[in-house]
Amino acid sequence: MRAIPFALLLCLAAGPALAQATKPPPAKPSAEPPTPVSPVTVMPPTDKPKVASTWPENGQTVAPGVLVLKVAFDQQMTPRDFAYGLGGGDKLECLKTPRLLNDAKTFVLLCTTQPGKTYAVTLNPAAAATGGPAFSNLAENRAQPDTLTFTTGSGDPVTNLRDAMKAAGLGGLDMPVDEAPEVRKAAP
Repeated sequence: MRAIPFALLLCLAAGPALAQATKPPPAKPSAEPPTPVSPVTVMPPTDKPKVASTWPENGQTVAPGVLVLKVAFDQQMTPRDFAYGLGGGDKLECLKTPRLLNDAKTFVLLCTTQPGKTYAVTLNPAAAATGGPAFSNLAENRAQPDTLTFTTGSGDPVTNLRDAMKAAGLGGLDMPVDEAPEVRKAAP
């Protein structure tokens, strides 16, 4: 009897298995294309933001002139959502847009005041509750409406921004206005 080489024996034994392994897989039914999904941020439930502190404090008498109105909330707020009313007293002259400071809780607004006047600032007045802009936290939960009332004395006025910022307890990085970005001119 003649010996069969080991390699040939191995090929004969593995042949049917190799033949099955090299068959193409059965055709799959056509798959639907993937559905695009936009990113979604889910925020946990939060309490309504509350005013933690203000400058001037409610009922306080301050020097007339340049004033940096400061409102700090108890949680982080969205930078572009705000609503305030300047009524209920003498007309307070302020810039249109407050700035949210780097702590993400404190808004500052540059205003000017006259001596011997009483001013009232309403935060999230009733009109804002109808769906318009309002001071809101990161979960878009609106702050409770609040009113700040203060008066100005008849003493020496604050005449520059640096002194107004110092009175409000603000540092050099807490400017009440953002600088406009530089506009680069195209090369000729």
